[in-house]
Amino acid sequence: MATDNTPSTPDLTDAEVDALHEVELGVEWLRRAHGKLVEFHHNTGHAMEHLAAAETRLRESGHDDLADEVRDRYLPRGVIDDHRWSYDVLESFETDFMVDLTAFEERARDHVADGHRHIAERQQEREWKERSRRE
Repeated sequence: MATDNTPSTPDLTDAEVDALHEVELGVEWLRRAHGKLVEFHHNTGHAMEHLAAAETRLRESGHDDLADEVRDRYLPRGVIDDHRWSYDVLESFETDFMVDLTAFEERARDHVADGHRHIAERQQEREWKERSRRE
């Protein structure tokens, strides 16, 4: 452990640090994408609730043909390929893609940096702290 409370890191080449940093950034951006998929799922759900309410209101106002179209064509429809609902897309992303990539990130860290995370950031932190003490 460094004396200034900055965690120590293994001695890696610049290329190794850069490679791990890119892997970490890729996973971080996928986590952001996951958040947007959750938002997409919730927004889709709210939209469908409004369409369900529209079906009722259309029927109440004598427009059974439009109400039937909402009920039969749009409410049961998925967001992708007519059968995949937003929760299904979200679950596939979480259980397949994200699980695989986060496992890869962990394997890469274990293989290259003995499991250490955020090597590039730790080096930057140390450099900035050292620079501030010199000036």
